[in-house]
Amino acid sequence: MLRGFVLTLALLAGTGAAMANCYEGLGCDDSAYFSKPQLRQLSCQSLWEVRNMIYQQNGYCFQSDRARKVFSNAGCWINDQGAVKLNVYERKNVATIAEVEKSRGCN
Repeated sequence: MLRGFVLTLALLAGTGAAMANCYEGLGCDDSAYFSKPQLRQLSCQSLWEVRNMIYQQNGYCFQSDRARKVFSNAGCWINDQGAVKLNVYERKNVATIAEVEKSRGCN
């Protein structure tokens, strides 16, 4: 029994499972869908930070100087953004944030 528990813990530790970030007025990025009206309340900088925090917590190694300065690449393990495994909420939230950023002309 103990051996099975230890094996389960080892497998979970090896998955690199992300921990959610939760935001007042939005919810947690891995278990709630962010709405466009909610996101429109955020600045371009905040939208960029929330979107990139989702990638950071899932192991992405940032390529731009701006992102590396804000997020650091300590502990990252994925160099290709397209290879980052996002759950259904994270994937939708990243897409919705990107849509709002584009509609507002954010850089």
